[in-house]
Amino acid sequence: MLQAFIDWTIGTGLGTTIHNTTWAFPIGETLHFLGLSLLIGTVSLFDLRLLGVLKRLPYAPLYRLLSRWGVAGFVINLLTGIMFWFYQPDFYALDQALPFGLKLLFILLAGINVLVFYKTVYPEVMALGPEEEAPPLAKAIAGTSLFLWFGVLFFGRMIMYT
Repeated sequence: MLQAFIDWTIGTGLGTTIHNTTWAFPIGETLHFLGLSLLIGTVSLFDLRLLGVLKRLPYAPLYRLLSRWGVAGFVINLLTGIMFWFYQPDFYALDQALPFGLKLLFILLAGINVLVFYKTVYPEVMALGPEEEAPPLAKAIAGTSLFLWFGVLFFGRMIMYT
């Protein structure tokens, strides 16, 4: 069943176009790196603020400034990641199944972590001003977020080197 899905993926118009376009993969890699920089950069800055770094910055304006860029980075990475799958599905599903699977797992866990943030401490955090400490649960969520997103980064790199 997996092989049938891989074969279908390669035969789609997107898979064929990527294979037949010299610059598609390098442009995708560049955009993936840009998206990753936006995502990891914005998430890290906000998480570090929750952990007590840059205490002069108030949470709400920082969140308003960064969240759009972080979402843009995630969307860029999602779209380019789908492109990479269509380019070499057998590579990701068969040859590099372990690091690819771990990367996807860490993305899923990071998404759950974001939902936990919004469902628990988000309103409390947005009400805090400069110099105020985040609640312990928010700090735990921020530390978990950093761990998970850097895990995504690590396993993403390992796809090419294992």
